[in-house]
Amino acid sequence: MEDKNKIQYIYGIADNALILGQRLSELCGHGPNLETDIAMTNMALDLLGQTRSYYQYVAQLSGEGKTEDDIAFLRIEREYKNVLLVEQPNTHFGYVIVRQFFFDIFHLLLLEKLQNSEDDTLAAIAKKSIKEVSYHQRFSSDWIKRLGDGTEESHQKVQEAVNHLWEYTDELFHSTDDDKIAVENKVGVNTLDLKEKYYQKLREVLEEATLDIPETKWFKKGGKQGVHTEYMGYLLADLQYMQRTYPNMKW
Repeated sequence: MEDKNKIQYIYGIADNALILGQRLSELCGHGPNLETDIAMTNMALDLLGQTRSYYQYVAQLSGEGKTEDDIAFLRIEREYKNVLLVEQPNTHFGYVIVRQFFFDIFHLLLLEKLQNSEDDTLAAIAKKSIKEVSYHQRFSSDWIKRLGDGTEESHQKVQEAVNHLWEYTDELFHSTDDDKIAVENKVGVNTLDLKEKYYQKLREVLEEATLDIPETKWFKKGGKQGVHTEYMGYLLADLQYMQRTYPNMKW
């Protein structure tokens, strides 16, 4: 497998962690209570730490003298390969939890398979990340149940979030050409193999939370090909500001 294909495959995983980590970091100091605020901030740090490991590997593979910071902060919007789900804005707490829950279920299933990759570095990153993502899944699943089976208002808001964000879930299982090459070379994970188990787990938690399963058959896509929503540009403007304003600065 050529390094250029492997790099694009890694972007498809790492960019999800970076963008969702950035979204969660925007909430630092704005949680509904201190414990939850700290928990979400720690989850953001977990995701950014995982991103660093992936980007360090990409920098090594590229052989262009790039650093993890160059890869994180100096790409243009179309070069990011994250799914549309993770770039959705922090509308309200219930919305944040549903977005997190929808991604966490997938993320853990992916890492469980990725730890068997024949690429030793990717396998090691996956094994190191599983413990963190297991906690993320427990956190978001518990909050889904609390909000869904809570007050009338919390139930209504979280149901609206489920209805809206559901249309972004199918993209998690789309495969790019680089994804297919990675699977053929036993480096990557065939995400289609995760799809049935993913929706089964979603349904189990949502039903326990007394939430309805959306029946839509229309899904949004584009992020894995670098075609993003309007929110992505604003997110990158915040994320990249310092590095683009003060190029090559050193702390």
